Amino acid sequence: MTHDTHHDPAAAPAVPDGPASPNTPADGPDPHDNRRQALYWRLLARLFDPEEQAALESASLAVVEDIGLPSALLDPGVSLDSVVQRHPQLADEFDGLMAPEPEEDGARDRAAEVRRAALASKVLLNVFATGSGTVSAEQLARWQSDAGWLERAFGCRPGELRGQRGAAPAPNGGAGDRAGGGAGGGVSPTGTGGGRTPDLNRLIPAIGPELGAIEAGLVKRMHLREVLADSRLAARLTPSMSLIEQLLRDKDNLSGVALANAKSLIRRYVDEVAEVLRTQVEKATVGELDRSVPPKRVFRNLDLDRTIWKNLTNWSPEEERLYVDRLYYRHTSRKTTPQRLIVVVDQSGSMVDSMVNCTILASIFAGLPKVDVHLIAYDTQALDLTPWASDPFETLLRTKLGGGTDGTVAMALAQPKIAEPRNTVVVWISDFYEWRTTELFDSMAAIHRSGAKFIPVGSVTSSGRGSVNPWFRERFKDLGTPVISGHIKKLVHELKTFLT
Repeated sequence: MTHDTHHDPAAAPAVPDGPASPNTPADGPDPHDNRRQALYWRLLARLFDPEEQAALESASLAVVEDIGLPSALLDPGVSLDSVVQRHPQLADEFDGLMAPEPEEDGARDRAAEVRRAALASKVLLNVFATGSGTVSAEQLARWQSDAGWLERAFGCRPGELRGQRGAAPAPNGGAGDRAGGGAGGGVSPTGTGGGRTPDLNRLIPAIGPELGAIEAGLVKRMHLREVLADSRLAARLTPSMSLIEQLLRDKDNLSGVALANAKSLIRRYVDEVAEVLRTQVEKATVGELDRSVPPKRVFRNLDLDRTIWKNLTNWSPEEERLYVDRLYYRHTSRKTTPQRLIVVVDQSGSMVDSMVNCTILASIFAGLPKVDVHLIAYDTQALDLTPWASDPFETLLRTKLGGGTDGTVAMALAQPKIAEPRNTVVVWISDFYEWRTTELFDSMAAIHRSGAKFIPVGSVTSSGRGSVNPWFRERFKDLGTPVISGHIKKLVHELKTFLT
């Protein structure tokens, strides 16, 4: 949809002053449709241009007042919490507002559709028309509250679409508590997500990322330190890559409560991503069973079928009882060769997403048996983060984003770590826009020729988007080590294939 939706105000649909006359021809225009169109045209106009369209505003005001709704529904500066506090009878109407109304005997309640259009327009305008300029902590809190109402309208709990795993109840009860989107972000008792239609089930997954992106944009436009200093507001922030990047950039300037809240947000994000990546690692291929290692005698390894089969000779027909002389257990140990994984991560500003993902991934592999993980981060200087490789949270706190890139300083730390090339894999994550291009590539080619497995990685993000220096891309391809660029599952597969 483009800005062409701004039609001449004079072309706005005519809106009758009152209910349709009984003498209105059956095949004539439906006045309810005109009213609904007026509300939606006004919504589109305000979404694309904050300036009021006089004809659309006056037509919408006439509709809202005629159907007995408060004019505050047309004011984008008034939060939904404020509307409900003044008109508490409206609260229940927002529950499942976006779900289609059931038709009785094929008939549509067009008057109800107009009312729902007015309420839906208010929710959509407050959430998606975020304006421009600096955002205050109060404005962010109000948007989060309105977003909670939108989620409630879709039958979700406030915070559910934006990835929040829980919320504190509103401090003062009342409308904010009832709405589930008030100052404390409480959970609506009615926002269970049940009874959704197939159309909503398809639409909802696409809305969550959009809400997250809008919230991330608002965070970028505000004084983040002001929010972090307020534990109540900080707890309501949705951890996202955009937010984590800002926290990592600003962590050296934080202290006290603000620093503690920043660390809490980083840890929440790390834990959520780690849970997903750990599942992907567990699903990837693993080594063969090592039958030379006795099975661990714990209940979860008990092989019931084999135990019964081997003890059938002890069956007593008279007692109808099976006497077990010996228990049999499944082998779970895998044949593995001690391997060394060296992860080199470009920590310049353009590689934040990949750095966070791969730092977490390195910690997961560090927890695998017989895998020796080393972690190096670099920009124009290199930092050996190996002592903290098993804890991505501590690792990220020690990174310093930004600056240029000089991979030769990281190579100076990485090369001495390659003691047994055949049992070593080097993962190099960067966009490869380097200063000493030829010198760095020659060193990488030497690692490959030594027998170590060299994996150049351009991006390992959820979206797969990223730019890679074409000079390096072509040479890696000629070397037989093409750049991995895309979903992180690709890197997980490569590593599991080599390490197990």
